[in-house]
Amino acid sequence: MNAIRSNEQLNTDQPSIALRRRSIWKSEKLVPILMLLPSVAAIAIFVYGFIAWTGYVSLSQWNTLVKNLTYAGFSNYSFLFNDFRFQSDLRNTIMFTALFIAGGMLVGLFLAVMVDRKVRGEAFFRNIFVFPMALSFVVTGVVWQWILNPTTGVNLLLKSLGVTNVPSWFVSTEIIPKIHIGQIDFGFPVAIIAVAIAAIWQMSGFAMAMYLAGLRNISEDLREAARVDGATEWQILRKVILPQLKPITMSLIIILAHISLKIFDLVYAMTGPGAMFVTDVPGVYMFETTFRGNHYAQGAGIAMIMLLLVSLLIIPYLISNLRKGED
Repeated sequence: MNAIRSNEQLNTDQPSIALRRRSIWKSEKLVPILMLLPSVAAIAIFVYGFIAWTGYVSLSQWNTLVKNLTYAGFSNYSFLFNDFRFQSDLRNTIMFTALFIAGGMLVGLFLAVMVDRKVRGEAFFRNIFVFPMALSFVVTGVVWQWILNPTTGVNLLLKSLGVTNVPSWFVSTEIIPKIHIGQIDFGFPVAIIAVAIAAIWQMSGFAMAMYLAGLRNISEDLREAARVDGATEWQILRKVILPQLKPITMSLIIILAHISLKIFDLVYAMTGPGAMFVTDVPGVYMFETTFRGNHYAQGAGIAMIMLLLVSLLIIPYLISNLRKGED
């Protein structure tokens, strides 16, 4: 009888145990959801909501102080892509991005390789190279505006060394080579090289830190094995070290390209649009169009094009990372 009663009690307790387990599981799932909900709502409103609003404004006729959201189609985008200044901005962005990424990565890799040799005072040199990152791009722009001023700064040193034909730096309107496409001359504006030098100076320390972390994770056994096989230091760098640093290189390309595509403060503080817009970038054009010219729809169009440029870079990278994670 006792066995029968215990079995009956066990059978009656099983649904309650199952319900208790379900309630515990639901509470464990519900608490994280409730914790994340405010952040998700804030991102949905203040990021994606504002992106949608900017896209809507870019398709309107709101190009005066008076609000006018009448649908205008893609007329604002058509105006921008036929505008001399915006064409110059796209050229400058392409050239600045190429110089910035290549220069930042090469200088960062060189510094990382030098520091990785465990020189005396390594911590001091690491701090010196990373220090520019503590400055804002505005401060960097002001400092390098003085350093590369054609009448002061580094040109005074060049003149004292006997150099008569000193560079014009960021005031130059020369473009090398001049290939006429549309309304602009396509090539490297000399003035944008000066801006790229300032940007490389600030961000090369970041590249060094990332490369140095990668170098310290490469087993010394691989290098010793290559030396035993008769490889030179250059061959070890090219055949052993650089392939191991490929993930860091890809991450650096994405980060530096993201910075260059939306650059604003460095250019605005250092040169502004420049003569013939040789140092102008979409960020500066958007600021002046929206907040000085009151052409809100055109400014929103520039912002959406900048977002598209960044998305074309970031989204494929995120997709490839997700696929690697699934594999």
